[in-house]
Amino acid sequence: MINLINSNKKDLVAVEVSGEVSKEEVESLHPLIEEITAKNNKVDFYFELHGFYGYDLEGLWADLKIDAAHISDYGNRAIVGDKKWQEKTTKVLNFFSGSQIKYFDINEKDTAKAWIGLVKG
Repeated sequence: MINLINSNKKDLVAVEVSGEVSKEEVESLHPLIEEITAKNNKVDFYFELHGFYGYDLEGLWADLKIDAAHISDYGNRAIVGDKKWQEKTTKVLNFFSGSQIKYFDINEKDTAKAWIGLVKG
């Protein structure tokens, strides 16, 4: 499940993610990404993971397609979680990214929000 987090930062997509993510949920973020990139801006992301364990097959495929189409449009990404595999995955993603991707433990959520510039609105 993906739930949007309100933010006053115009180039930020902030979400809480839990459980298994579906194609429809992934695709619901695409218009937000398109809106930001239409202004020639990079898209920053804040992902707060709570009990997240992955995607269903169609959700994974949708995420890969969107990422492939927009990989050069992505800016910095803050990933907040509580699982070792999430931290390791972040390190792998950071290796392939032209922007910064930082992992924060769930106890460092405020630090992550400050780093990415998340201001609740």
